[in-house]
Amino acid sequence: MFRGISQLFNKSNKDLRKRIYFTLACLGLFCLGTTITIPWASRIYQDLGFLEIFNLMSGGGLQNFSIFALGVSPYITASIITQLLQMDIIPYFKELKDQGYVGRQKINKITRYLSIVLAFVQAYALCIFYMNSLSTMEMIKTALVMTAGTSFCLWLGDQITKKGIGNGSSMLILAGIIQSMPNIFIGAYDSFINGDFSLTLGIILFIIFILVYIIVLVGIIYIQLAERRIPIQYANRTTSAYGAQQSYLPIKINSAGVIPVIFAQILLTVPSTIVAFTKNENAINFINNYIVYTSNTGLILYLILILFFGYVYTFMIMNPDEMSKNLNERGGYIPGIRPGEDTSKYISNSIGKLTIVGSIFLMIISALPIIVSKFSNLSSSVTIGGTGLLIVVGVAIETYKQIESSMLAKSYKEKRKRLR
Repeated sequence: MFRGISQLFNKSNKDLRKRIYFTLACLGLFCLGTTITIPWASRIYQDLGFLEIFNLMSGGGLQNFSIFALGVSPYITASIITQLLQMDIIPYFKELKDQGYVGRQKINKITRYLSIVLAFVQAYALCIFYMNSLSTMEMIKTALVMTAGTSFCLWLGDQITKKGIGNGSSMLILAGIIQSMPNIFIGAYDSFINGDFSLTLGIILFIIFILVYIIVLVGIIYIQLAERRIPIQYANRTTSAYGAQQSYLPIKINSAGVIPVIFAQILLTVPSTIVAFTKNENAINFINNYIVYTSNTGLILYLILILFFGYVYTFMIMNPDEMSKNLNERGGYIPGIRPGEDTSKYISNSIGKLTIVGSIFLMIISALPIIVSKFSNLSSSVTIGGTGLLIVVGVAIETYKQIESSMLAKSYKEKRKRLR
């Protein structure tokens, strides 16, 4: 890793450094935008519920009602919707998926238009729910400003993808979460060092907190990189002809990413949003005591939903029948397994076992912040684990791989020039 960092500053990697600097400049512009609040709007002092994850991704801009309050969250929602529609729900989207590059371009265009519409709808709903003191025109004006902010974030993400490093939307989410992370350690420092503990005990507890945080971070990195490699043999290839390199079908332990956690949070907190509009105290108390995921029963239900969505979503994005069909069309097979139905069953069994492990891992990471807040007097800003850390690790790993592959490609070109 350190060798790769030193190679980054070689003269040959000047273009790559420019792309990194461009990405950092765009991320700095995004962070600046999250601090520019809408003048006639005010800070949200209520619990955001399932919107907390989107507030985290926007660097706290949602709670402050900044011009980038929604960030790229409408685009995430639109992407999930279009991805689900491609699963034989609407034939048109399935046909676009099968068209290859042209179809993907059309899907991306539809996703962007849908994200703009969702941005306005979400912004106006937030104004009604949290800013009901504003007039109708002020709400519409606020929604338009927030929609314009989302449009700018999408454009900024496109620029990062084309001229910078990594996926633009993912990098903006990464910047928003990292921007919010210092509050975790500041809150922990205030709770331990400046809290009710003695100075010595407070320092020890603060060091333990940092060590646990690092251990959790290392564990997330390990799980995110872990995968099972199913050996693949091709009928028209020989091992010796390809330098004794074995082909594999890689299956990640956590193929679903953070999507199951987001689905579970949304599903659990929708009832609390509905009863908040009805203003029925009995219903509100029931939801808060038994359904909200910070309650005991709500936490159990939350973890069950993560396991359920993790299993369902993984099989939606990784269809064993399609994988078996594609493998057979390319002349590939799994040694010892018959092509066709047997291969599909074998892949399905492998994905199922790995998904259970990955979902349990998601359950542990998601439950950690809730458990810590329940059994400690730490402030709500102090968390260990959580969805935000999962996103940061996932995006950071993918970005590092892209930088590494760019440097390898550059080094190969230089070697070819020398040989000539």
